[in-house]
Amino acid sequence: MDRLAPRLLLLCLFWGAWERVPGAETVRKRGPTVTAKVFFDIQIGDRNAGRIVIGLFGKVVPKTAENFIKLATGEVRAWLVWCRKRASRFAKPQKSKCQYFVNKTSNWLLCQCSNQKNRRSIYGDRFPDENFKLKHYGIGWVSMANSGPDTNGSQFFIAVTKPGWLDGKHVVFGKVIDGMSVVHDIELQATDDYDQPLQDCVIINSGKIDVKEPFVVEVDDWRS
Repeated sequence: MDRLAPRLLLLCLFWGAWERVPGAETVRKRGPTVTAKVFFDIQIGDRNAGRIVIGLFGKVVPKTAENFIKLATGEVRAWLVWCRKRASRFAKPQKSKCQYFVNKTSNWLLCQCSNQKNRRSIYGDRFPDENFKLKHYGIGWVSMANSGPDTNGSQFFIAVTKPGWLDGKHVVFGKVIDGMSVVHDIELQATDDYDQPLQDCVIINSGKIDVKEPFVVEVDDWRS
């Protein structure tokens, strides 16, 4: 038994080194910090589908986040239309006319309008890519749509897969933190032979939700 004692002691010390003592330390969450939230109240046909809430990462991409907030609050008017193959278009209701088109993709819900005048940002026209620090980590991440480098306006998309090939090409600025069931409801809407939704999916109200205490959205492969 005397010969085994050192080994037993070593084993106990090794185990103790990995054991977590409750309350001894708090593991820091890793990911971008939500500094503000935007909401969309959605109507599909005549049915109120619910609310989508998007958390915005104002510390990482302050200019892009501010653009999105002011579009949602109506401080700067712009049409918001989300489209996808066999799914959805949203329109922020206004008393003007605009022709829409559908982008065929099964990887995201795209906010888009065919009238070039309605793609403007709060900064006048298009604005440059702020940075590509955030990536498309998975479902629910929100990015700016564009037609090439430095062409950000009022168009954006919500990922419904993990479109990693868009990293470094589209500026990620937010994540859906509530209402993904509404996003999936839109995603699954039936369409006609021209990929137009049989029922309109409309943003009937939108605005900003203040965040009193910023919080972190955890990311498994976060690199700060």
